[in-house]
Amino acid sequence: MTGGIKEWPENERPREKLLKFGVEKLSEAELLAIILRTGDFASHQSALDMGRLLMVRFGTLRGMVQASVAEICGVSGIGPAKAASLKAAFHLATKLSQETLRIGADRYTDPAQIFEYYRYRYREQQKEYFLAMLLDGKNRILREVQISQGSLNQSIVHPREVFMPAVRESAAAVILVHNHPTGDPTPSREDLAITRRLREAGEIMGIKVLDHIIIGDEQFTSFVSQGLM
Repeated sequence: MTGGIKEWPENERPREKLLKFGVEKLSEAELLAIILRTGDFASHQSALDMGRLLMVRFGTLRGMVQASVAEICGVSGIGPAKAASLKAAFHLATKLSQETLRIGADRYTDPAQIFEYYRYRYREQQKEYFLAMLLDGKNRILREVQISQGSLNQSIVHPREVFMPAVRESAAAVILVHNHPTGDPTPSREDLAITRRLREAGEIMGIKVLDHIIIGDEQFTSFVSQGLM
């Protein structure tokens, strides 16, 4: 289809399509076009053309979120202003997801809570991060503690690093959380070994390890739900 978006039939323009049919009816490229707002007159590309180019260049939204501003600007028609708009939109999505669980206020009820809270934070990360969420006797989340950064091994994720903060906070239980940058939350042998070691240490300390949750891209693994602990 030639011409600018304003020349298109109304039902095919991304913004008008959203207003008439709802946001769920739009493709990823169409949603990106709304964020970009305008096309590039020099190259005769519409905002939708650039949305499609972004999806082709990065493959997935996850790939785009992980990209630097310079990499995004490498796509035809995308300058610093449009790249900044995209980065801001992605970061707002991250902040919104984290409002689903309020540290210091909400009770832990199921592993999906943890996944929704962390999924967008770690979608951009290329390293593994291991956290302990500290809970009181009523399963209210007291706070999170980052234990390690980088590939997991038993020397980095040591029981003292997990349980010393828990003792200081008088926590009754902990939830172990870490991400897999590959997007696949399948536990490794190292994950299983670390979980077993920390659970045994928790029993000695009188602090229960409620679960170990691995954050992937669009899915997660709960050790409890999978019968792994």
